[in-house]
Amino acid sequence: MNVLVKNIVRFVIILLIQVLILNKISLQWWSQPTGFPVFVPYLYPLFILLLPFETPVALVLVAGFLCGISVDAFMNTAGMHAFAMVLIAYFRINVLNAIMPKNLTEYAGQSPSVKNMGWLPFLVYVAFMIVMHHIAFFTLELWSLGNIGYLLLKILASGLTSILMILAYVLLFTNPTGYKRSQSSY
Repeated sequence: MNVLVKNIVRFVIILLIQVLILNKISLQWWSQPTGFPVFVPYLYPLFILLLPFETPVALVLVAGFLCGISVDAFMNTAGMHAFAMVLIAYFRINVLNAIMPKNLTEYAGQSPSVKNMGWLPFLVYVAFMIVMHHIAFFTLELWSLGNIGYLLLKILASGLTSILMILAYVLLFTNPTGYKRSQSSY
């Protein structure tokens, strides 16, 4: 499948999962109003995280904006998701250069994955980018550092949940070992 078509299909699938399923889920660890904050797991940053290594930064920024503004349109959040996505799109290449052992030009035709990076570097990459996204988004959402504990709890709870959702997506929809499945049936 063409790389462009593959990424468009990935964008649509991730956006549909986020908008139709995950946005309807409000997680809270207990029911007291003063208890743990309500949070929503965010899977949609995965679209930017899985773009091919050689994708130009300008295209990654545009893709981040389009992905973020699409989520904003469904969640009525006035550009907060777009801002957070453009932020992680901007830092993506620097984070990948810091994590990857070789120059990114040596990974032609490949995307960040467990197969290309290994579990630990991939997990560090995903966790760092998700935490950066959540810090930007929830700081804009709350628009105050007056209750820093509440902000940190939202970032932590949503970040952990989002990372788990991303790992579930990666395990379900990718082949981490790199082996192609046999087409013959036994």
